[in-house]
Amino acid sequence: MESYFSIDIGGTYIKMGVVNDQGEISQLEKVNTPSTIEALMDVMDHYLKRQINIKGVAVSSPGAVSDHGIVYGSSAVPYLHGPNIKEMLSERFNLPVYVENDANCAAYAELWKGAAKGKKDILVVVIGTGIGGAVIKDGTIHKGANLHGGEFGYMLLNTNITGDDDVWSRVASTRALVKKVAKQKGLSNIQELTGERIFQLADSGDNICIEALEEFYHILAVGIYNLQYIYDPEIILLGGGISERVDLIDAIDEKVDAILAKIDLSTIKPTIKFCHFRQHANLLGSVYGYRKQIEKRIND
Repeated sequence: MESYFSIDIGGTYIKMGVVNDQGEISQLEKVNTPSTIEALMDVMDHYLKRQINIKGVAVSSPGAVSDHGIVYGSSAVPYLHGPNIKEMLSERFNLPVYVENDANCAAYAELWKGAAKGKKDILVVVIGTGIGGAVIKDGTIHKGANLHGGEFGYMLLNTNITGDDDVWSRVASTRALVKKVAKQKGLSNIQELTGERIFQLADSGDNICIEALEEFYHILAVGIYNLQYIYDPEIILLGGGISERVDLIDAIDEKVDAILAKIDLSTIKPTIKFCHFRQHANLLGSVYGYRKQIEKRIND
């Protein structure tokens, strides 16, 4: 059985673990995200020295990760952007290194051991403070010509465009939901409200929250309908904190049915399911990507 060192770099914490070729995680550790690239490598070095028989390093990173190892764009970990992370880590640890975007890693985890196992063409939509995701074509991540494959949140849903507030991320994210309800309730401090609280209020009969959620589900359904007809995937998986709501897919399905009922040309209904993995998806997915790209193991 082969083992790999996997690290998931987030803006607040990094998670590290040993993942074997069966997708089992051990030696899990979580620490505050270091403030410099040198400190990050020191933390990784300290962890690796306590492991044996590690075959390679698999990294889940924020940002637009190129195949050659440079992380473009911006994120909550600024020092990752600019240097060739893949080369730096390879030289430091004398091991093969794989680096991939965090949403793509989450998608690979679903393909390997999760809700998309056995499928080839899938979309993963991550709904949080914004909307992002991943595109998998023929079992492989599709990054696009400009590393923007899976940036579903940039999608426009109407023709009356005034600015950034018209993109899907700004109208169908949990942040958008909170802003809308806070405005309707006249709350001056938006921090008083959370997405979770809005669901609780709706469950208790709050009409403002009920109506806001109905519109929220509809806008999500419109975007998902578009994605189905743009790409025609076998399945669309939903992730992010909102996926904790077990009734989310039923609510979106209902809105999709209403859309299909109005459009005679539409005959295909998206198959929507939740992502299987939550906490450790990026650790698993980065290792799957490592094995797929570096070891050329396509079917596990």
